[in-house]
Amino acid sequence: MLHHFKSHIKTNFSFLEEKPFLIAVSGGIDSVVLVHLFHSLGLNFSIAHCNFKLRSTASDLDEKFVKTLGEQLKIKVFVKQFDTSQYATSNNLSIQLAARELRYNWFHSLLESEQLDYILTAHHADDNLETFLINLTRSSGLDGLIGIPKKQGNLVRPLLPFSREEIENYAKERGINWREDESNAELKYLRNRIRHKIIPELKDIAPNILKSFEKVSQNLSESKVIIDDRIEEISKKLLEKDENLIKINVEKVLKLSNPKAYLFQLLKNYNFSEWDNVNDLLNSQSGKLVSSKTHEILRDRDYLLISEKNKDKVEEIRIEVGLGTTKIDENTEIKIEKYNKNQLLDKKSILVNKNLVTFPMIIRKWEVGDFFYPSGMKGKKKVSKFFKDEKFSKFQKEKTWLLCTKENKIIWIVNKRQDRRFTASTSTKDVLKISI
Repeated sequence: MLHHFKSHIKTNFSFLEEKPFLIAVSGGIDSVVLVHLFHSLGLNFSIAHCNFKLRSTASDLDEKFVKTLGEQLKIKVFVKQFDTSQYATSNNLSIQLAARELRYNWFHSLLESEQLDYILTAHHADDNLETFLINLTRSSGLDGLIGIPKKQGNLVRPLLPFSREEIENYAKERGINWREDESNAELKYLRNRIRHKIIPELKDIAPNILKSFEKVSQNLSESKVIIDDRIEEISKKLLEKDENLIKINVEKVLKLSNPKAYLFQLLKNYNFSEWDNVNDLLNSQSGKLVSSKTHEILRDRDYLLISEKNKDKVEEIRIEVGLGTTKIDENTEIKIEKYNKNQLLDKKSILVNKNLVTFPMIIRKWEVGDFFYPSGMKGKKKVSKFFKDEKFSKFQKEKTWLLCTKENKIIWIVNKRQDRRFTASTSTKDVLKISI
């Protein structure tokens, strides 16, 4: 195996011979063998071990084992203990997802602090097949059925061509010790049931199943490249960026050979799961909305509008602003300054009579009952009616800011319409320029 591994690294991962990297080590057979293999190659790497504090004394014994391994091989070891249960509860995550998030956040921070280039994990051929079968039970798309990628950014998995049997044989031949995780035998976990019940049956039916799946995975990966190229091409024609919204022209989607398949590929990164409901938007009336954990998609006349979910309740956002620049959100700042007649004005600026306002002013989102006196018009108008006349979508309403006085009178529907009560005239001496 060592000879095969050395050839594999030189052919597919030669960059590891030049850059320092980090190996994630649990203490189990896979990661321990990976350490020994790279140690035999004499490459420059360190070890990282996570103690998730989930298995009482066993977790601490795993930590001690990994530290000893590093001392024996003269390899630097980084160890981090986590209160995984508390983190899972606080962030409304399963234990498995909490552990994954904690692990990779720490790994990436180590890369930065220690000036390392890659994180290596010990996923192997059996893990790859297990992942495929798990994703198959979840009706995964092509991305899930490809299996585990060999390289994903700075995450590298050099053991994927090797089977669990090869790894075990190597460990036994070399007298390598490792730690057994008793939870790996518990059949309440889907992966373990597939590992201990389904995979052995498949290997009995088709002894070369791992090699066969490796070829299938490669074929699927190559097909994905073609699909990705096509989606990139079609995205340029179908997707429009409008401020913080992404717009998709429904008519153009419906003219494609398979609208449902294209829509899935265009939207797969927005965490939608109810794909039948998403697809129904193509033939629905305006106003229908579908949500994911992170995004919303709205049918609005001739378009599908995609927006990130608002993290804050709209009615609770009230920001005080004064002279100078104030950050409103991740994408927005407002600047209030004394106006110099030599300054240029654009569509993102207004001029206000300084004597008609006091500081601080208030930036907020619209509320039911809001009204203003639109510049260029007589009388007053409800903001909701202004939105309707301007054909604002639900998302546009949510993302529109109002600049108001302390008394809650609207000065400016930002970037849309100024209130004439506060507008500076040619005879106004003290003028403020307000820019977004």
